[in-house]
Amino acid sequence: MLTSSSAGTNPGSIKVIHNYDRSDGLPLDQILIGECRETLDKLPEKSVDLIFADPPYNLQLQQELYRPNMTKVNAVEDDWDQFDSFAEYDRFTRDWLIACRRVLKDNGTLWVIGTYHNIYRVGAIMMDLGFWMLNDICWIKSNPLPHFKGVRFNNAHETLLWVKKSKDQKKYTFNYHAMKSLNGDKQMRSDWVLPICTGAERLKVDGHKAHPTQKPESLLFRVLLSSTNPGDVVLDPFFGSGTTGAVARKLHRHWIGIEQDPEYAELAQQRIENIHPQMFDEEVFSFVNKREAQRVPFNTLIERGYIQPGELLYFGSSNITAKVTVDGSLIAGELRGSIHSLGAKVAGLPACNGWENWYYRDDNGNFVVIDTLRERFRKEVIAS
Repeated sequence: MLTSSSAGTNPGSIKVIHNYDRSDGLPLDQILIGECRETLDKLPEKSVDLIFADPPYNLQLQQELYRPNMTKVNAVEDDWDQFDSFAEYDRFTRDWLIACRRVLKDNGTLWVIGTYHNIYRVGAIMMDLGFWMLNDICWIKSNPLPHFKGVRFNNAHETLLWVKKSKDQKKYTFNYHAMKSLNGDKQMRSDWVLPICTGAERLKVDGHKAHPTQKPESLLFRVLLSSTNPGDVVLDPFFGSGTTGAVARKLHRHWIGIEQDPEYAELAQQRIENIHPQMFDEEVFSFVNKREAQRVPFNTLIERGYIQPGELLYFGSSNITAKVTVDGSLIAGELRGSIHSLGAKVAGLPACNGWENWYYRDDNGNFVVIDTLRERFRKEVIAS
């Protein structure tokens, strides 16, 4: 498998494979033509790092939809979204989820997107199969299509479920600090305000939408940036117009697409082949996962002169101060403890990450979080 250290290799040509066989190996950066459940069964067990699934929504449309000016709405009317009953849809959902679970690595995660028509049924089945919920993300559409009949609220969001394989799974990828940085150095929330796919990004054939449910690349950008690393393998069992593959290619992730409609597969192939990503630069496309970075105790910074005994630290934006002691503990009045335990005490919280809440004053009098000292130590001492 491609790793972050070798992720700079130029991406090869995109192939559409009509008769994939397991003996051919893992079909990286390829589109497999076939029904998703049958094709998933051909893939090697525990071979992919992440799965993003945009399954049929089972919209249950009862009649054609028209705008107030009497032009017809181009809704989802394809055969792949037609099911005779909820029971049939549930069987279909259970089958493809079981197949996905088999090919997902033990440290991998699964994303599923849906609307109120199907996401609650999908979520219940996922939990019945042993998947463990990490988050439900609300994609709030900044420019939703209006509800033309005016008989209910305008449906302006879709829901994404992010799960790991089991409750007991300890390791999975979550690039918390990358998402925090993407969000203006604030924790990324579970409500994502993003536009629907429009303009030049929307694929069209003869002036009409090429695919009725094409997702915006900005949505997949967040999904892949948050839960994969360069060189990881991303699987999309309902590939459609190829948004997952397009974003994966741009971010130097491998991908595998499964699509039963050859016309959609050809459209996705052309789309992805037209993407020419920047050559891989680890400094640009990778980031340090602080949970995996080498541990640096606070007292090490005192021993190495990065912070001085007796120096004052300031808690957040409050006027609470603490004095640094020679053994690495902090003193605030009659209270004494580590940067974490004392932070929790002065803030009245059950726990506290002291690295992100205590600040020192630099030579210019600016308040700087002490985690910057730890990162400086890692770069100057550990990495050298």
